Amino acid sequence: MSSEPSPEEADSGVSRWFFIALAVGFGLIFVGGIIAGLAAAQGSGSGSAGVVIFIVPFPLVFGAGPDSGWLILIGVIIAVVSLVMFLVFRRKLDDDEKEV
Repeated sequence: MSSEPSPEEADSGVSRWFFIALAVGFGLIFVGGIIAGLAAAQGSGSGSAGVVIFIVPFPLVFGAGPDSGWLILIGVIIAVVSLVMFLVFRRKLDDDEKEV
């Protein structure tokens, strides 16, 4: 028996991790929305928000509140790290396809 996974097993592993990451991401967004809603309902303190939206290669950056600068900076850093990870994994998949 070969220790290398078959192409079907390799594909299922990638898609399995993708769906796990997708579910965790949506879960975090949902929990964050609930926490933000509860904090806004209490009415104590001031709120801040920062958003980075990628539309193909163009980032749109929005922010509001006294700490929006930090939130935007953190959002841009996360977006850049995500883009770099995407490019690295894409290159790895392309290299793996060339070997087959």
